[in-house]
Amino acid sequence: MRNSIKRIKTLAKRNFLEILRDPVNLAFMLGLPLLMEVLFFAIFHKLTSQFEIKYLAPGIVVFAQAFLTLFSGLLIALDRSTSFLTRLYVSPTRSHEFIFGYTFSLLPISLLQTVLFFVVGGLLDFSFWSVTMLLGILFSLVTSFLFIGLGILFGSLCTEKSIGGVSSAVVMGQSLLSGMWFPTEGMGKGFMAVMNALPFRNATLLLQNAVNGYQDLFTDLVRPLLILAAYAVVAFTAAILVFRRNMKGV
Repeated sequence: MRNSIKRIKTLAKRNFLEILRDPVNLAFMLGLPLLMEVLFFAIFHKLTSQFEIKYLAPGIVVFAQAFLTLFSGLLIALDRSTSFLTRLYVSPTRSHEFIFGYTFSLLPISLLQTVLFFVVGGLLDFSFWSVTMLLGILFSLVTSFLFIGLGILFGSLCTEKSIGGVSSAVVMGQSLLSGMWFPTEGMGKGFMAVMNALPFRNATLLLQNAVNGYQDLFTDLVRPLLILAAYAVVAFTAAILVFRRNMKGV
């Protein structure tokens, strides 16, 4: 157990340093959503409640986390295209240790995103400051696990040339199927059933309800949390199995 933790920490440190060596992508993951948060609030918050900071900031956090799918997938796909992972495949490192090594290297980036967008949200609207922001930061770890898990799965399946197109589907899904940019009132029951079954809307609702409060504990917090946890478990389990297959194929 101790050796396993040591291997995970070593891999996580190495992967984190690799992330820091690519400041352009890192700046993109932080800068683009931040710009969207500021501009959309400034332009639209008086027109519709959808863009009030109490809804916009949590939505932007989850939207930014969707880019972690691309970031983590690209990191693994690039490692697979080099001899780095090939050399490690013959080491005592197990497939789940590889997966957790990549995961823990990305969690600091996710936390930085959440804190940054919440702080900027509080500066744009002082009423946003509350102790429930801490609850939102805590739940943001759950949503980040989902997107990181999907990225690791895609990176284990795709090449560095195809990972961009596959991961962009997650970003588009979070943008179009979360309800963060448009009101969902009046939408068809069938379409709403699809949105409620997918992780994108549940991720947005989880953070919004955690920060702004909830009326029903199960409906507003527990149910979206369980749905997200289920998707995350499936993504990580599939990623571990695919990674194990890749290791045996070397």
